[in-house]
Amino acid sequence: MISIKEVAEITGISASTLRYYESEGLLPYVKRDEGGKRLYDKEDIEWVHFITALRATGMPIVQIREYVRLFQEGNGTISERKRMMLNHKKEIENKIKELYRNMDKINYKLALYDILEAQMNHSSIKI
Repeated sequence: MISIKEVAEITGISASTLRYYESEGLLPYVKRDEGGKRLYDKEDIEWVHFITALRATGMPIVQIREYVRLFQEGNGTISERKRMMLNHKKEIENKIKELYRNMDKINYKLALYDILEAQMNHSSIKI
């Protein structure tokens, strides 16, 4: 069992964010010692990494909370949890496609600038 400070160091998530995640019901199994200090185990750290991945990919806290609730209900909710993950995966894939389309536009503009700079410097473009 490790402290919240150690978890913050391991995960790069601040202690205040970890406390917030717990208060929002996203870390359902964090234990406490006799003095009330949080104690984390390997499973808790795995939850932190999972939540971090979901947040980094844009999943709202309310949806993560729903996922955790379903998880706590047990194996009868596997299909529903899978559906949630598939829907979120599709949203991520759409965002990635949009990012690539936008990057293509930026790359095109950069190529134009390379040509313009070469013309201004009266140098030839080398490919």
